[in-house]
Amino acid sequence: MDLATEWKLRTSLTEAGSAEMDFHGFVATRSAALFRGALVLTGNREAAEDLVQETLERACRKWRTIAAKDAPDAYVRRIMVNLANDRWRRFRRMVPHQDSGERAVAGDEYGRIDSRDQLVRALQCLPMRMRTVVVLRYFHDLSDAEIAADLGISPGTVRSQLSRGMDKLRSQFPALSGPSPRQPTEGTR
Repeated sequence: MDLATEWKLRTSLTEAGSAEMDFHGFVATRSAALFRGALVLTGNREAAEDLVQETLERACRKWRTIAAKDAPDAYVRRIMVNLANDRWRRFRRMVPHQDSGERAVAGDEYGRIDSRDQLVRALQCLPMRMRTVVVLRYFHDLSDAEIAADLGISPGTVRSQLSRGMDKLRSQFPALSGPSPRQPTEGTR
């Protein structure tokens, strides 16, 4: 083996090891956020774990291409959303959970868990794109432009889907539909 061939072989092995280490680092830093997003998209822990596993498996296969992109996190998130959409199409809708009308009292940790469960179930009743937009905005803190780029839609469509989705969620939780602390109420300066 000549020196040029040996050098190319050694360089390609080093790059492969580096790419593998980059992927492991990505998984270590982003898997928790991916799991939280998957949990809200799927509605149950086991399905979320499967979704993250399949997402990371697909990302691993194309990691060199993904790592070369400007935003590998957005690329992997898009893989996850596409896989969730595929599952949604396969299984369609679950039977909606009936709201008992009971709300959590301050300091009631079990009541807060029930409220979270009701929220996840309410999210499951939203159409897939609307749910995806709500999840990306409020669980991943993405801007309209970032969501639009991730989903391949216009920022106006993002705002429209977000508004409609939030209206549907507020109608299911009327006691919680007051203005958020970040939004000023009318007449307040």
